[in-house]
Amino acid sequence: MTRIRLSALATTAALAASGGLLTAAPASAAVTCASPVWTAQYFANTTLTGTPKLTVCDSAIAENYGWGDPAGVTLPADNFSVRWSLTRDFGSGGPFQFAAEAQDGIRVYLDGVRKVDLWRNVTTTQKKTVALTVPAGRHTLRVDYATWTGAANVKFTYTPNTSAAVDKVRPLAPTGTSVSYDPTLNKTTVKWAPNKEMDHAGYRLYRRLPTTAWAKISSSTALITGTSYVNYPPATGQSFLYELRAVDKAGNESWGSADLTVWTVDKTGPAAPAGLVVDTSAGINALSWRAVPEAVRYEVEAADQATGPYSLLTPRIEPSYRDLTSADGVPRYYRVRAYDADDNPSAYSAIASGDRIDRTPPPPPVITDPYVTNSATTIHWDAPDAFGTDFGNGGSYRVYRSPGTTIDPAMLTRVTCDAEGSYFFSYRGYCRDLEMNAGTYYTYAVTALDPTGNESALSVPLTVRTGDLVAPGPVTGVTATPRADGVLVRWDASTADDLDDIRYVYRVWMGVQGDDGRITWRASIGCAGDMRDPLAEVCGNLPDGETYVFAVVATDRWDNELSPSDPSVAKVTVTELDVRPSVQVTTAWGLGPLSYSTQAGHQPQMYWECVTTTCEAVTGFRMSRWNDATQAYELQHTGLLPLPVAGTRSRWTDAAATPGNTYFYLFEALGADGSVVGTYAWNSIYQDRL
Repeated sequence: MTRIRLSALATTAALAASGGLLTAAPASAAVTCASPVWTAQYFANTTLTGTPKLTVCDSAIAENYGWGDPAGVTLPADNFSVRWSLTRDFGSGGPFQFAAEAQDGIRVYLDGVRKVDLWRNVTTTQKKTVALTVPAGRHTLRVDYATWTGAANVKFTYTPNTSAAVDKVRPLAPTGTSVSYDPTLNKTTVKWAPNKEMDHAGYRLYRRLPTTAWAKISSSTALITGTSYVNYPPATGQSFLYELRAVDKAGNESWGSADLTVWTVDKTGPAAPAGLVVDTSAGINALSWRAVPEAVRYEVEAADQATGPYSLLTPRIEPSYRDLTSADGVPRYYRVRAYDADDNPSAYSAIASGDRIDRTPPPPPVITDPYVTNSATTIHWDAPDAFGTDFGNGGSYRVYRSPGTTIDPAMLTRVTCDAEGSYFFSYRGYCRDLEMNAGTYYTYAVTALDPTGNESALSVPLTVRTGDLVAPGPVTGVTATPRADGVLVRWDASTADDLDDIRYVYRVWMGVQGDDGRITWRASIGCAGDMRDPLAEVCGNLPDGETYVFAVVATDRWDNELSPSDPSVAKVTVTELDVRPSVQVTTAWGLGPLSYSTQAGHQPQMYWECVTTTCEAVTGFRMSRWNDATQAYELQHTGLLPLPVAGTRSRWTDAAATPGNTYFYLFEALGADGSVVGTYAWNSIYQDRL
């Protein structure tokens, strides 16, 4: 407060009696001032020593003494001092501003630490403002003032800095919170103790379920300024938690208070049933809807008009109902509501209707592999799931055909299935089409038809090329190359569109031309193919210099092919290599059966037995192979090959043989004296088919 000099102490006593801001007591009496009121002590010196002349309670430090001493106390006009002090709770603390001004000297202390020091005799008012951070909790402020000569005035304020850019300190969480709940009114009342923050702005109240996040339920903009709040939580029988938070003038929000729990009464029904549909596919009105959480039963109501009136049909536990009382072809309207365990009803579902007429088509069939011949195309299919009942009550199938490789709705026609070659079953069916054109692409689809005439969507289509009696055109690019293992015949792939697996669609013909020019043909005699190259075969037996004519024809899936004698078929004449040894060997073998591999896809092998009485003179065997470079038979092993055990046979494999060659061998049985007991000449063609 500002004091202009008063004339007597009686005035000070009058203020105290009337409840004013100034409370005075004799210097010897103890004075207690309630925080945050200042305790002011007046001294008749500038050193603030000795016994105070007066102790009073001041609500503010804002004095103008003029040219004399303070009113209500006898002090010298010059050279006196005043000390103000208080201890208060600063709450969470934070940034503050201390503003001091005086003529003459002023010092300000926080917890005994000097923060302002303007202690000097001046002729004008001096001022200073200090920004500092006050820690949380209780702290003591002290202001010392002295005037030496001349005019006297003093003023001090401490205020929190409420700028959001400066103040980042949360206020203290509210305390003293309590909650009460009125189940009749479904009303929650939350109360709390006032916040002690100097920059307090208000409160926000939050609520949540035990498993959800906090949500503010007080105003979205305005703060609560009182110390209580009324809320009406949803009457769902659930527990709700409340939490109060303080907000300062900078917008900082405190941590939450202790959580307060309220158990509400359950006056809320479950959610309205959703997804109500009426299925008439079985010739009845079959209702179903999605189950409602917390529902313990449902009520189904029906009406002859969508607007009602509705009457109760039956309570249900399961989310479905079959209405057998409605008339065929007459629409009936339905709605459903749910009840929870406390018998709270939900809102009604959306309205759905049905007339017991089956308008639901079955699923489409699934076409399987077709069977196509020169004269007919047979389409097979599997019935859709659960079509057996419909089929047994008069259901059927329809087969459709569209020219080309895709379904063209404008060209789609229904197929008349051949009566003798077509059958419909409850689980599958097949239809033989005799009306298609030969050598043409058609795309087929099948539908299922239920007893009331509902037709399914088209099945996934299947494209076929129908059969014909026309052979594929001539094969081009035919070549024949003589090699040591025969003649390699190659050709280009046929462009015909009705060939089967490419490994089986070509036939190689091998012919011998007579003196009259006519060719005698043999189909694939001595020829072998290779899956790695379906457009090549190696033909011929022992390459002995003979001349042959080769031709290749393509065979379609209907077994149509050109004759090798057809003038359009390319023919290639080639003379084999002659790889036979220049040394002739006469076979003289009578010791037992022999077997060996020829033209096989593995290295040459020979098996032998020795079963005659002559074998008693045999001590072993040896195998020699013709070497064309040395023009001699060369031994292929060390020592002798052993005699077979009685009842078995021995084997020898030419591990050094390589594909693409023809080998000639001399097999000999030797006696104890080294003489040759038996001789066998043998050749093997180890073909390389690529």
